[in-house]
Amino acid sequence: MNKTQKVIEHLKTKKSITSWDAIQLYRVTRLSAIIFNLRKRGMNIRTRERAFKDVNNDTSYYAEYILEE
Repeated sequence: MNKTQKVIEHLKTKKSITSWDAIQLYRVTRLSAIIFNLRKRGMNIRTRERAFKDVNNDTSYYAEYILEE
């Protein structure tokens, strides 16, 4: 199973994925490129911006990709 297939399976079972999930679970470092290609193939994936406080207590953001049914 290649990395794209792993991301597809993750989205189908868990309904969402972040870059950190992809790195830790599948060693995928270019998740946004995979999501771009999946959208071109017709998958309905939306992006939700998530906020968190970093080590300096500044607000930072990351993307969560969500599979829409």
